[in-house]
Amino acid sequence: MAGLRYRAAMGNRPQVTVLGSLNMDISVTVPRLPGPGATVLGPAARFTPGGKGANQAVAAARLGAGVRMAGCVGDDDFGRQLLKALRAEGVDAAAVRTVAGTPTGLAMISVDPAGENLITVASGANREVGVAEVSRALQHPGDILVICAEIPVPAIARALTEARGRPCILNLAPVPDGAAAIVAGQHPDWLVVNETEAAAILGRPVSGLAEAGQAAAALVASGVKHAVVTAGAHGVALSTASAPASTARPGTGQADAAETIPAFPVEAVDTVGTGDTFVGALAVALAAGVPAAEAVRAAAAAGATAATRHGAQAGMPRPENIRAVTGLTWPVG
Repeated sequence: MAGLRYRAAMGNRPQVTVLGSLNMDISVTVPRLPGPGATVLGPAARFTPGGKGANQAVAAARLGAGVRMAGCVGDDDFGRQLLKALRAEGVDAAAVRTVAGTPTGLAMISVDPAGENLITVASGANREVGVAEVSRALQHPGDILVICAEIPVPAIARALTEARGRPCILNLAPVPDGAAAIVAGQHPDWLVVNETEAAAILGRPVSGLAEAGQAAAALVASGVKHAVVTAGAHGVALSTASAPASTARPGTGQADAAETIPAFPVEAVDTVGTGDTFVGALAVALAAGVPAAEAVRAAAAAGATAATRHGAQAGMPRPENIRAVTGLTWPVG
């Protein structure tokens, strides 16, 4: 893929708005992930900016987009640090509301030597995301809208309803109660989930790249126009509705055969934030006009590169990092 092929050649910067969560991540590297009732010791804790929404915003900004963030933080030191970190990355945080009397969201993360992780989130101010944040996220209709699921379900549903007719990526991570109804009722333009999340929506196990492809096709059959199921070190599957969106009847659409994209071979050291990097990268590529399959492959390269670097936002790559690790030239110049 040649750089400068898309959007930059026309002099227009891709525009992305993220409606989602902001958390302070407290990360500890441990020799093994703890089981029930177990205590595992790590050398030290790292406090770093995170939250799926903020991570996706930073990933998109580093890969060439103009980015706006909508969400909530608490009126505390963590909230102020998160806003400062977004602004340092060039993200417009004017639509992030500071909520008095509510703590900023926290994520407690354990990471093992293979880069696998175990995460517990205290939602805090993210639970306050509502009508005001949805309205502010939709103020720029030319932006591609990214919605992550670490915010209340009513806000997700409202944003999807009001965003109809514009490009939108729904990342159901984690999968909320009623996720299948959201997918079937709202018919998002793009749905991005991993194997575990696809299994929760479909009510059946999903494991490996072949089953990820089957799951993506099933999600398209339920009314999604484009479904992406990531399968970690195996790769990613993409399925697209074969009928145009204007003529397909929701819930009865036919899917083209799922396309599977093998993972880029890398040595992972930390998988925290790799999924968010994928989503942010996909948003940039789509906003720049990159075709679907090519955009998914580029996003997979970005996610693979993030896995070779420590931290969530700290490990999110720039175009030169992606090329150095995977050999892929980022298609948005």
